This record gives sequence, C-alpha cells and structure tokens, in this order.
Amino acid sequence: MDWISLTATDQIDQLVEKSKTVPQVIFKHSTRCGTSAMVLSRFERAQELPGADYYFLDLIRFRQLSNLVSDRFQVPHESPQLLLIKNGACVYDESHMGITIDELTEQTAQS
Repeated sequence: MDWISLTATDQIDQLVEKSKTVPQVIFKHSTRCGTSAMVLSRFERAQELPGADYYFLDLIRFRQLSNLVSDRFQVPHESPQLLLIKNGACVYDESHMGITIDELTEQTAQS
C-alpha cells in the first residue's frame, strides 16, 4: 500500500482539488489504538483497493491537522476513521470496525 502522508494543512486544499477528478481517501490512524491497528492491517493485506489516492494521517503526531480535517469536512472526530472525498466534499465517512474494503469499494464506485 502506497500511503501519502498527510502532514500539512496545504495538502488538504490540494486533495480537495484532486477530488474533482480522482476520489481521495483519508485514513485517520491512532498509533495507540488496537482497533486502528486492525483496520490498518486490513488495508495492508487487501488484494485490491478501489482507484483513489490514499492519505494516512497519524492523528497522535498531527492532532491539529486531524481536527482541521474534521472541521473542513464537517464530520465528528473518531479514530480510526475513513473519509472519502469526492468533488470537494466528504461523501462517506466510517469509523472503527465499520471500515471495510468492500464498503469503500462500493462508495468509491458511486458518483
């Protein structure tokens, strides 16, 4: 899995712009959470992921950025959390064990 590290606020504007042509996925991960580690493992073992850019946000190291993501896309902060950004807006978000590759694939395919 080739994650793009989300570490700076200007990346949010960039991914919003890119979301107009390619879905953008943000995975908010807590290095202190066993559930988050399990969900991360699902991504790492996935045979195939839907076409999108995948951003990894370490919310322990970048808590202010994590809060900014929550504010920008109007979703409550959770961990782990997955956000799907299309056309500049968060069209899907899920957390904890609700995060599945199948659901992400389905949501990514929808227009």
